[in-house]
Amino acid sequence: MDKDGLILPKDFPELKNDTFLRAAQGEEIEHIPVWCMRQAGRYLPEFRESRAGKDFFETCRSPEACCELTLQPLRRFPFDAAIIFSDILVVPQAMGMEVQMSPGKGPTFPEPLKEPEDLQRLKTKVDVSSELDYVFKAITLTRHRIEGKVPLIGFTGAPWTLMSYMIEGGGSPTHSKAKRWLYRYPEASHKLLSQLTDVIVEYLLGQVKAGAQALQVFESHTGCLGPVEFKEFSLPYLRDIARRVKDKIKESGLDNVPMIVFAKDGHYGLEDLSESGYEVVGLDWTIDPRSARNSLSRCLQTPIRAGHILAALPTLPTSDSIHPFLYIYIYILSCLCFSVSGLEEKLVCKATWIPAHFMPQRSAYQRL
Repeated sequence: MDKDGLILPKDFPELKNDTFLRAAQGEEIEHIPVWCMRQAGRYLPEFRESRAGKDFFETCRSPEACCELTLQPLRRFPFDAAIIFSDILVVPQAMGMEVQMSPGKGPTFPEPLKEPEDLQRLKTKVDVSSELDYVFKAITLTRHRIEGKVPLIGFTGAPWTLMSYMIEGGGSPTHSKAKRWLYRYPEASHKLLSQLTDVIVEYLLGQVKAGAQALQVFESHTGCLGPVEFKEFSLPYLRDIARRVKDKIKESGLDNVPMIVFAKDGHYGLEDLSESGYEVVGLDWTIDPRSARNSLSRCLQTPIRAGHILAALPTLPTSDSIHPFLYIYIYILSCLCFSVSGLEEKLVCKATWIPAHFMPQRSAYQRL
């Protein structure tokens, strides 16, 4: 054990369900794996109880709390993978920026980046092993307490997505301030994106060393870019992350882990994403998975819309004790990453893996 009493990453329990990992590598699978991108959340009463009165990022910095919140959904639902409870904005925090989670508003940066001169406020070198140690400890602890039931996924935000938050000062429907940087300050934009990439590479490597068995990179703000901006300010850095992380994993003597790239609203860049070095390309609900399957050779991760679940239920739930599964879709629409082996054949949900050589002819949904 280390000085904080957490088990070091060795002698993990043997993995009992590797369906998710085999599917991500393009292998034949017995059933379509199921997982939820925003796995812990307000749809769980135990989550609300655990989070009551606590600062969000204080929770993120507690390995014990993150482990518990990661495991909560697994006690209710037979998922095929779990994703560590954390947040993409821990990376800007590690670089020296203050981020707050405001009730009813979401993440806010009290002092966002306004001009290129503000880049001087960022740390020139980030000791990722120290600054983000709490995430690594949470992953290691969870790997042990999950007892090998399912694999554990680590994740990060992509450079452009993090850059837009750091400049906008929070969420934005247009990302106009961040896009202004791309047009007015392209050199400074590339400098910031490169800095973020360097931190992200070390962060993902640290997650694998800590025990993560798969990695997902979230490019959540692809939709506000056009094809030209995407190819200049997003795609090169996504490629760089995949290449460098894989190289560092190999150099460290670690087993390779599948990597997933999820560029929300990035339909125009699917072919480029499929050639960006990731084992899996994530789709959003605006993309027909069958059309994507016909044109792409990578494994695909595809979503299901909340309305499909609602339409399948005779009545809507009226309390926490009725259909708790449903709340995942109601409260986590934009963050949904579920592979529910389908209510209907046509409903292929997110984290439903479709290897290039395997397209299921019928669903394998088991009622939870």
